[in-house]
Amino acid sequence: MTDNSKIQDQDDSTIDSSQDNLEEKVIKPSVLGTIPVAPDGFKSGFVAIVGRPNVGKSTLMNKLVGQKIAITSPVAQTTRNRLRGILTTPEAQLIFVDTPGIHKPHHQLGKVLVKNAQIAIELVDVVLLVVDSTVEAGGGDRFIVDLLSHTKTPVILGVNKSDIQPRHSRGESIDASYAKLATAQGWEVVKFSALTADRLDLLQQKLIERLEPGPYYYPPDFLTDQPERFIMGELIREQILLLTREEVPHSVAITIDLVEEQPKITRIFATINVERDSQKGILIGKKGNMLKQIGTAARQQLQKLVAGQVYLELFVKVKPKWRQSRLRLLELGYRVEK
Repeated sequence: MTDNSKIQDQDDSTIDSSQDNLEEKVIKPSVLGTIPVAPDGFKSGFVAIVGRPNVGKSTLMNKLVGQKIAITSPVAQTTRNRLRGILTTPEAQLIFVDTPGIHKPHHQLGKVLVKNAQIAIELVDVVLLVVDSTVEAGGGDRFIVDLLSHTKTPVILGVNKSDIQPRHSRGESIDASYAKLATAQGWEVVKFSALTADRLDLLQQKLIERLEPGPYYYPPDFLTDQPERFIMGELIREQILLLTREEVPHSVAITIDLVEEQPKITRIFATINVERDSQKGILIGKKGNMLKQIGTAARQQLQKLVAGQVYLELFVKVKPKWRQSRLRLLELGYRVEK
């Protein structure tokens, strides 16, 4: 097995991780993809996926698009940027906007994320409000419903996680709590599971029904409008959330410093930014073991993205209180979107 990944901390101590077999390859959209003329009756539009943190918005978009473009994690508020996923069918093109979970912000980063989610609501053709069918409607859901009650944009209430919903009277009580919210607003309800794809075909059709006739906005083979470097950074951040979520939940930001595409391998150099020295120590781990785990897991995902071998080199740097600083947020790519 060839050695093709190095993981470094800020002090240049190096840990090697070995090459894993490629389990899956994906077809990337052609860079020079062309936008065809839409046939008669073709529909298109933008669909905002909104909801409380951790209700399965990113999992849903990945499943609808057919490829992993948004990271998922058991940790709430995983999504930070307004990410677009593109689904093109013979009859329509839907551009899904995966928004950060709407919540009460506790720092400048949180304010930016919530503001971006609110902006998305006003800029799309349809809003899909996703809720969790394992718990009854709560204050967070009612807060979002109140926000949406002031928009003229059509809304569908999507009840996710049907595969793990409690049965019998408990499940019926949960369904009734959401039906009450939807009925008061005149919204249609679709129950589904993003994880198993149960009834996603019905959800997709209901969304298409609410779109107006329109053109292709993107070439039919495009799955996202985000730069490949952005997806790379998100895939690295996802593994940090999965492997260190108890210790370093949301104080991490990734910057892709350099990507070198060579005939047989893609070399990626990235920096993991944290707020405190203690967080840096957790990420590196004893003898660099944690950073090696992160690098190995991230490299496996990156190989699927680029459909080839990857050499990944990670650095860890401390940027004190970056989530509280407008300047640091801008440096790391977080801003209120227009």
